[in-house]
Amino acid sequence: QAQLVESGGGLVQTGDSLRLSCAASGRVFIGDAMGWFRQPPGKQREFVADISYHNKSFSVANSVNGRFTIFRNDAKNTLYLQMNDLKPEDTAVYFCAACPGQSFTCSESGAEYWGQGTQVTVSS
Repeated sequence: QAQLVESGGGLVQTGDSLRLSCAASGRVFIGDAMGWFRQPPGKQREFVADISYHNKSFSVANSVNGRFTIFRNDAKNTLYLQMNDLKPEDTAVYFCAACPGQSFTCSESGAEYWGQGTQVTVSS
């Protein structure tokens, strides 16, 4: 059974950096797009970034453009989210997701596998 496990969250200050990891087990997602989503307190889950198979292309939300980078290491079956210059509005539970059968984009509706989430809290 496929499983995604996020790690790397924590409590940081404004301007700090964090790197989230999402380790996949039970199946490989080499040919599938994967993504990161987040759910701020009291709000709905929202798209953060997604990446195609083999790192061929990616997209990021406007709110994190220039600060967050998504990348993957298929040899390790792991997805990453590098977050720089963190702001209080980045505070959320961050989820990784996999979209089997989709090679280039991973939307919330297309995701079939989800991690349990990791909390990121940015203090001002």
